[in-house]
Amino acid sequence: MAREKAFDKQDVLCKALNLFWEKGYNATSMQDLITGLGISRSSLYDTFTDKRNLYLQTLDAYREKATLPLIELLDNATDIRQVLKKLFASTVRECTATDGAKGCFVSNSAVELAPHDEEIAKIVQEDQNALEDALTRAISKAQAEGQITSKESPRSLARFIHNTLTGLRIVAKSYSGKKKYDDIVQVALSVLDR
Repeated sequence: MAREKAFDKQDVLCKALNLFWEKGYNATSMQDLITGLGISRSSLYDTFTDKRNLYLQTLDAYREKATLPLIELLDNATDIRQVLKKLFASTVRECTATDGAKGCFVSNSAVELAPHDEEIAKIVQEDQNALEDALTRAISKAQAEGQITSKESPRSLARFIHNTLTGLRIVAKSYSGKKKYDDIVQVALSVLDR
């Protein structure tokens, strides 16, 4: 008879996500995982196979927690300008957090692992495409309603906004001055009026 697991898998995934997010994949050792997750090495291997598979599951969990709600927010937006202002404000708060900016987990994966791992690169690209598509739909709707400029295509504006949000999160890994972010956001939002 199989032994019942004495831990909650979702709780362990959450802890693993935070460890990987804080330290990165390569700097997180198996001992870090055993200690941080509070499970035995054999339980980790029995449940998640290996460190890489655990990382892939944390990446999926992050996308479910962060990407899907953002897509839903964009798909239901009635005032894209306000939604984007809130999204940029939230990103700046994350970037200037006193407990240290961790950036976006997907963006971190793109920088650290995607260049050398085809499967991670595919997941990152799917995530980026899904966000870009949601931004494109929301911007297209806003343009049709006359809320924002139609001088640029919805796809071009979506790519610019997505790239700016990603860039803010990557810069946050090494910089925390709010004025810099405020300047970037002000210029980014101004393209909606041109």
